[in-house]
Amino acid sequence: MGKQALKGIRIADFSWIWAGPYAGTLLSFLGAEVIKIESRVRIDQTRKGTMMDTDNFDGLNYSPTFNNANLNKLGVSLDIKTAEGAELAKKIVSQCDVVIANMRPGKMEKLGLGYEDFKKVKPDIIMVESSGFGSTGPYKSFAGFAPIFASFGGLAYLTGYEDGEPNVMSGVQDMRVGTLTAFTLLAALYHKKKTGEGQYIDISSSECMSSLIGPELMDFTMNGRSKKRCGNDDEIMAPHGVYRCKGDDKWISIAVKTDAEWAALVNAMGNPAWALDGEKYGNAYSRWKNRRELDGHMEAWTKEFSHYELMERLQKDGVAAMPSFDAEEILTDPHTKARELFVPVEHPRLGEQIVMGPAWKFSETPAGVFKAGPNIGEDNFKVFGGLLGMKEKEIRQLIEKKVIY
Repeated sequence: MGKQALKGIRIADFSWIWAGPYAGTLLSFLGAEVIKIESRVRIDQTRKGTMMDTDNFDGLNYSPTFNNANLNKLGVSLDIKTAEGAELAKKIVSQCDVVIANMRPGKMEKLGLGYEDFKKVKPDIIMVESSGFGSTGPYKSFAGFAPIFASFGGLAYLTGYEDGEPNVMSGVQDMRVGTLTAFTLLAALYHKKKTGEGQYIDISSSECMSSLIGPELMDFTMNGRSKKRCGNDDEIMAPHGVYRCKGDDKWISIAVKTDAEWAALVNAMGNPAWALDGEKYGNAYSRWKNRRELDGHMEAWTKEFSHYELMERLQKDGVAAMPSFDAEEILTDPHTKARELFVPVEHPRLGEQIVMGPAWKFSETPAGVFKAGPNIGEDNFKVFGGLLGMKEKEIRQLIEKKVIY
């Protein structure tokens, strides 16, 4: 195999919580060197929760959430609210190809760390900023977290049961924004390779959510209809849902699209009399029209079997069916293990941790997890000394002044 696809690309990551850091981690999987810039003055929120059963939690370096969101990164602690800290940040950027940030619009500029400031020290720099609502428009300064993005973007309104409230979810939104952020940076890096030009990228997290509901938006523009919540229903497929199985809180997801798949499902169920009612279940439309009664029949059957047993039986006959896994089942499933999605990494405080690596495999350019997320300030001397050429005495003086902090 060859070298990693993004080997030689360096990224200054000023982002926090999940969306921005996840974008940096995705690119680090591909070989980019990512420098996480944070400080004790403004702690990344994901450092504040541990989920660990331990008496040694120090509030900074025992968070598996932070570790997973910042794999492979170098870590420096720098108070960018100070004049000296801001100058050091610009020196780091001068040695980078990309900047990632996700503060509210205008915050980086107030610190003297906006795109125009960075262009002065690195004319071809690429900078991406994601915020709740983008850097233009009447809502640009509004606060927002993942549930807000889903609500304003229209996704929450469509998610949930027909007779229930909208489901704002949590976390999925940040992963979506982070993935699209990484995508835009790859496009900008390609443009830079062809032209030598950097650029600024403005991402609205809410618009990232709206991009998931294209068919629903088209339905309104074409037909004047606003789709409502429909639980696990599909617009044309039935059965289409998650059904209870034998065991405590065990479920299986089943989706049938064609008459041939329905016939295979009926055969797997042993050709029960109710399923042979052609008037109710003889074609896709009749099955959909009678989907509530059909769901009842389905669950009366599925609850007699384990979810793994049903998966094997139905998949053998060509029916789309998979267990609805909990965390333990995902980590221990033989297919997941064979794919090596979850890999061990040694963390200096947490010990060996199982983390999620890249969900893709390259034939020629390896991608993967190579180190744990950094303790705060873990690489101060490596970055300020090795990359910027500062003397140890100068670094220690800045530590005493809490500029490097």
